[in-house]
Amino acid sequence: MVTLEHLRKEYKTVTAVEDLSFRLEEGDIFGFIGPNGAGKTTTIKMLATLLRPTAGTATISGHDVVREPEAVRALIGYMPDFFGVYDDIKVWEYLDFFAAAYKIPRDRRARVVDDVLELTDLTGKRDAYVEELSRGMKQRLCLAKTLVHDPKVLLLDEPASGLDPRARIEIKELLKELRSMGKTILISSHILPELADFCNKIGIIEKGRMVVCGDVQAIMEQVAGGRVLEIRVLDDPAQVATMLEGAAGVRAAAVVANHTIRVEFAGDETDQHALLQMLVQNGVRVQSFNELEADLEDIFMKVTKGIVS
Repeated sequence: MVTLEHLRKEYKTVTAVEDLSFRLEEGDIFGFIGPNGAGKTTTIKMLATLLRPTAGTATISGHDVVREPEAVRALIGYMPDFFGVYDDIKVWEYLDFFAAAYKIPRDRRARVVDDVLELTDLTGKRDAYVEELSRGMKQRLCLAKTLVHDPKVLLLDEPASGLDPRARIEIKELLKELRSMGKTILISSHILPELADFCNKIGIIEKGRMVVCGDVQAIMEQVAGGRVLEIRVLDDPAQVATMLEGAAGVRAAAVVANHTIRVEFAGDETDQHALLQMLVQNGVRVQSFNELEADLEDIFMKVTKGIVS
């Protein structure tokens, strides 16, 4: 559905995006991760046909973003990282304007506007003026505008930026609903927890280059280099950590909190069982024994260096 091959964008002496390549299939939810200044917005603007690449190619459902911009615009919904200024216009008028811009017939527009208002839970604000809305409501309205022509691909640039915790959760639930509708979504962010539970693919970009890209679970296993176990005991945790360091499959063991030990482990589920059995047979009173999943923040800190373009 989305293909980038060796995409590059230069601004005089600055290279904002360099040799970027990845593919998204229909229904993928792609978390595009990177610090401010990494090249996320530049990449999204090239996909949205708003910037012309210096080199390389990008296609949306087989249509080239440079040679066929009109065909691409019919397929995408672009949500920028800023809302814009719309004074003295009501919510329904704002959506009706964009529906007209997408050439939706007049007799269908009212139904389309009502549908996207319902989807984004803005029906109660139908006759409110846009400038009166809160930031969270404006973000929802911007997303509603992005959906009026029922695009196949959504390009969302920092959709939860600047929102309070409740509004951020509401946006996340809305994105999950869009995923269930079969949309292909590329969402950029530097707030990692909001991406962790609904993206099936991620790409981490730094200084214009893709550092790592692919399936979330595969990347987690690759970067973590194994499993992380958390063991809570009722005995002296330092003594238990020393005992664990000599066990098969244990790369490192360290006390991280009261009676809690974090273990870097190279084995599988059978080896985990053997490790637990060893502790019990040696008289260790184990309160809990579980495997932790590496999160996106762990991966991000391990593969990036903190540099920007």
